Amino acid sequence: MDSALFLVARSLPFRHGFTLRSGGVSTGKRASLDLGPAGDAGPDVRENRLRLARAAGLSPDQLALAEQVHGTRVVRGGPGELPEADALWTDAAGAWVGIRTADCVPILLGSEDGAHVAAVHSGWRGTVGRIAEAAVQTLAREGAGPGTLRAAIGPCIGVCCYEVGVDLAGRFADAFGADVVQRHGPRAHLDLRRAVRLTLQQAGIEPAHIEDVPGCTACDAERFFSHRRDRGGTGRHLAFIAPGALS
Repeated sequence: MDSALFLVARSLPFRHGFTLRSGGVSTGKRASLDLGPAGDAGPDVRENRLRLARAAGLSPDQLALAEQVHGTRVVRGGPGELPEADALWTDAAGAWVGIRTADCVPILLGSEDGAHVAAVHSGWRGTVGRIAEAAVQTLAREGAGPGTLRAAIGPCIGVCCYEVGVDLAGRFADAFGADVVQRHGPRAHLDLRRAVRLTLQQAGIEPAHIEDVPGCTACDAERFFSHRRDRGGTGRHLAFIAPGALS
């Protein structure tokens, strides 16, 4: 399922991807494959979603999105619905769920049989609130236990670029251990990717079943949008996944 529009995790045998910024029709700071906002998308975003759906082999009418609020709510996604949530799951044939990012951590989850999948948006608030664990617990209640799950952590702002204040650094060190905070010069930098991985492991997913799809959104302006680097007004990536094993 290779595509010029998105990256994939080799360990996930489902239709899924983490979009890049090239291959669309948006212009300016949002050039070119801008996949946001969730609702009331302009004609360029609608065209971009059509291009993505074609490349992924999915129906554009069956994409479920959420009104993301940097919380920890996990809901079942349905096409056309815009719940306030930061994680969506589905087991419906033909459906696909997606979350939008431009520095925050995108996480995709799928049971080994492909029956249950989820897309998770984990910014710093969602990470410290352990939304990844909430998503794993939700899938477990639906019959997909942690031992059956495969996870992929997509491109996000890296520890190289995510400079934070002392208070937030301390909060993360208390929650996840000192290794999630690094010193680059006089300032603290957060490793959100590591914090998410630790959360997934603590939720019961085997370390070998968690794949990192590399990329720092702030470092690589050619491939990625970055809210921090571009100081707002940038485009949004889509991390998406659909149930059902690839044939």
